[in-house]
Amino acid sequence: MAVGTRRLLGQIMKGMGLVTEEQIRSALALKPKEGLRIGEALVKLGFVTSEEVLQALGEQYSIPVVDLKQTRISPEALAALSRNDARKHNVFPIERSNGVLTVAVSDPMDLPLLADIRFITGSEVRTVLATRENIREAIDKFYKDDINKLLDTRGAAAKTEEAPEEMAAVSDEEAPIIRLVQVLIQDAVKARASDIHIEPMSNRLRVRYRIDGFCQEIESPPKRLQGPIIQRVKIMAGIDVAEKRRPTDGRITTKVAGKEIDMRVSCLPASHGESVVMRILEKENVLLNLQDLGFDASDYKKFLSIIRRPNGIFLVTGPTGSGKTTTLYAALNELNRPDRKIITAENPVEYHMKGVNQCQVNDKAGLGFVEILRAMLRQAPNIILVGEIRDRETAEIAIQAALTGHLVFSTLHTNDAPSAITRLIDMGTPPFLVASSVQAVMAQRLVRVICPKCKQPFQFERKELQAIGINPDDIANLTLYKGTGCGHCKNIGFRGRSAIFEVMEMNRTLQEMAFHREPTRALRRQARLSGMTTLEEDGVRKVLAGVTTPEEVIITTQREEALT
Repeated sequence: MAVGTRRLLGQIMKGMGLVTEEQIRSALALKPKEGLRIGEALVKLGFVTSEEVLQALGEQYSIPVVDLKQTRISPEALAALSRNDARKHNVFPIERSNGVLTVAVSDPMDLPLLADIRFITGSEVRTVLATRENIREAIDKFYKDDINKLLDTRGAAAKTEEAPEEMAAVSDEEAPIIRLVQVLIQDAVKARASDIHIEPMSNRLRVRYRIDGFCQEIESPPKRLQGPIIQRVKIMAGIDVAEKRRPTDGRITTKVAGKEIDMRVSCLPASHGESVVMRILEKENVLLNLQDLGFDASDYKKFLSIIRRPNGIFLVTGPTGSGKTTTLYAALNELNRPDRKIITAENPVEYHMKGVNQCQVNDKAGLGFVEILRAMLRQAPNIILVGEIRDRETAEIAIQAALTGHLVFSTLHTNDAPSAITRLIDMGTPPFLVASSVQAVMAQRLVRVICPKCKQPFQFERKELQAIGINPDDIANLTLYKGTGCGHCKNIGFRGRSAIFEVMEMNRTLQEMAFHREPTRALRRQARLSGMTTLEEDGVRKVLAGVTTPEEVIITTQREEALT
């Protein structure tokens, strides 16, 4: 029924025999005075109950009315929406199936609320109606935030993970906090999270795990534990707990399930307390073989030929968190042999590699990238890795190293491969040095992989396929896939990530263009004429291979029409 022809709530209730015309007029008279809706006014005047108004709303909007006390609640639905968000929006998740989350609401026309729930959960939302009181009772019954219950339900094993001497040295009041922080770390590692975010809000403490590149809120401790939790993390990281006015950094080493885990900790003063991020560094997740990175056969062959050259610079570009370090470590792992000397300059050294000389940048001690680079050249290395080229001086020393017979790997923060050339020149590096030293540039991103447990054939819309350059008519006989959501992937439909690549190998034409300071657009056009596959095109290959979805490629590559 169209909104303009929808029956009025008062008339529906009159037709149900709940109110009279005179009672409706009384409610309408009260409504503007106190800013109430007709249903709220009728309840306040004592003419009807909240439950009766809800039944009328259900008839008005053709939405089912439920009693949450008698409704089966799905654990998957509870996992999709945190307690804090359920309380904040006064909604309650009931069921999650095939990517659709059913939630109980008390106001069927609160469209901004429904948009928020879609954004938070990443699901389509179906609504049913329940009273405010019924929703609050369900939240209190099914969500629990007491610290001891958190410990009992989320990881009693944390008690055995702690060092006995440390637990023996703390008071009974401190011990639960120590265990709770250990549980947060254990759960994050178990969930394959790359980061733990502890974020103080005005009236709550939010804890999120970044899993496969996306932040997911978990059941968070109560606000009253904010100070003790942050203090515990700072103690573990060796950070001065009294310093709360400026950013601080530290490092934690702990054991989870028998494995040693390193974490980089960053504390940043914010409006409602210190925001803490713990970056989880698992050696097993970074020391991959090149075949595991997700290269297409042609790009893999090109990549191998480039890294086996005796000299020159090979750059990997992309934003933070795009897997550049993993790719460079995989390359070093491939080249690491007893007859080669490899030295790295990193800030910080995240993972230790056997047989590689790794140098930690320490700006406070006057040991920056430039100082390490100058010193390492006197060590007669074959291969050099510079964590990041940030300025002209670092770039020029790296280039000089490449021109004097060294193979140099490094990273730059640019959106695509051709932009790296103009970026180096914009830093002040002479174009002739860039043209003569850079052998290749590879841009990369990470796309989420469809969950293998709930992977199902799926018919994508034409416009979605066309947005990444796929003509639906050309793939009429090809099956594409999407994850429907299951316990294995936490009902997201994705589990794990794979890289997409854009490899630009320098040739004589591109070198001449770099020498003449040609703009990025022209370099990109020529690179494509020379056979470069773009990030988006590599993403399309992975869509057609059933690895990921069109939407994931669109989101990840942030396609710009002007550049293609």
